[in-house]
Amino acid sequence: MRSTIVIPTYNEAENIAKLLPTLFDLPVEQLKILIVDDGSPDGTEDVANKLKSSYPNRISVLQRGARLGFGSAYIQGFQKALAEGSECIVQMDADFSHPPEKIIELLAALEQYDVVIGSRYITGGQLDENWPQWRKTLSSFGNYYARKILRLSIQDVTGGFRAWRRNVLLSMPLERVRSNGYSFQIEMIHIAHRLGYHLCEVPIYFAERSLGESKMSFQIQLEAALRVWQIRMAYQDIRPNQVQQSDV
Repeated sequence: MRSTIVIPTYNEAENIAKLLPTLFDLPVEQLKILIVDDGSPDGTEDVANKLKSSYPNRISVLQRGARLGFGSAYIQGFQKALAEGSECIVQMDADFSHPPEKIIELLAALEQYDVVIGSRYITGGQLDENWPQWRKTLSSFGNYYARKILRLSIQDVTGGFRAWRRNVLLSMPLERVRSNGYSFQIEMIHIAHRLGYHLCEVPIYFAERSLGESKMSFQIQLEAALRVWQIRMAYQDIRPNQVQQSDV
């Protein structure tokens, strides 16, 4: 099956130079990578473009020219991947916090499920052991908070390492997604749940980045907390029988 990995970037030149070759070493046939870059001043786009010669027709760069936000980067990346005919779409960070080798397991599970989540909070999953306790507590509480309000059985609703079937993304009202920070992850999984899709979690070890700077901030965390209630209200009209097997 044709698979595309969508990776949003901002100042990830060092990581991209290492990550892309690692991904192409995976035993995944017909794999493509789409970089959605928000005008990185560190030359992330240039690094990706230079790698194109080593992997002809397997790397695309969507350059947006300005920092337009995490959520909209994924939406545009999903739409481009769908338009190009991808059957499986993986989303992941550029900083190696998501283990590349786990993509094999995500795609394998996608043969039986509609959406597969790389999870830090099921048996076998783990946060970076060097994270301070306050950060682990904040992450754990954020997931618990969102799960309870949205009545989700998935344990890791804020994680950004996921694999989607083509038909799932095509049926989702992406034009209604408003979250542009990390609450985007919550909003997307809530919509999939409301539509009645079968969700699965695969345990991962979530490592702290070693290169570049984290994009997480208090503002992003506050947005996520406030958005959960808005997300709950926004999709009450969506029911499982609305699932459409549409195409582009």
